[in-house]
Amino acid sequence: MFRMSRRAFVRAVTLLVAASVLGLTAALPVAAHVTVSSPDASAGGFGKLVVRVPTESDTASTTKIEIKLPADTPFARVSSKPHAGWTVTTTERKLAKPVESGGFTLSKAVATVTWTAGKGGGIKPGQFDEFELSVGPFPKGATTLSLPATQTYSDGTVVKWLDVRKAGAKEPEHAAPTLAVVPAKSISGVATQAVAATTATKATSPAAGSDAAARWLGGVAVVLAAAALAVALLGARRRKT
Repeated sequence: MFRMSRRAFVRAVTLLVAASVLGLTAALPVAAHVTVSSPDASAGGFGKLVVRVPTESDTASTTKIEIKLPADTPFARVSSKPHAGWTVTTTERKLAKPVESGGFTLSKAVATVTWTAGKGGGIKPGQFDEFELSVGPFPKGATTLSLPATQTYSDGTVVKWLDVRKAGAKEPEHAAPTLAVVPAKSISGVATQAVAATTATKATSPAAGSDAAARWLGGVAVVLAAAALAVALLGARRRKT
């Protein structure tokens, strides 16, 4: 009967586990899009927008991020949360005709929000940051909102996240951040907020798919490692007998 030396067997097991880990890393999709999510975005209500900005460059930092707010369904109220090391500015647009929004009559509305890093600051390569807005009311008839973004790097590179994903098509390379909006809060309220958070995360975060893939592939790696351990124990028993 063929017998493998202990050293050779340990080496084989090591290579097997290493291959599993490398396969896990290679199979993970890259999730480096600018995204927008919300823990409480429900039609007709006010809530928080969270703009997540990862730096894709290996050599330059993100120094500015601009978000365009919806023009067809403008927000009546927009306020920003202070962010250390960054300044925030807004621009307004004059509406062609007054718009009714949540009991407010708007003749103008916030068009863009821009965060700019202080001198020497920014989001370094391999890092991300999150910026927050309080907005509302969310439009009652909308299920999703597109918020195009423009990302500027310290070396002058500008990346525009403007492409809108079409139904049935693959996600564009530079997809515009998209926010899911759930129906108006039910009587329970809390349950609806939980649905809003889950829906927004699934709809706007590529990392959600990456996490699922990581868990699945991680499970495969564990199974392979367990199988290798079982073979090792079996080999040891045979040598004793």
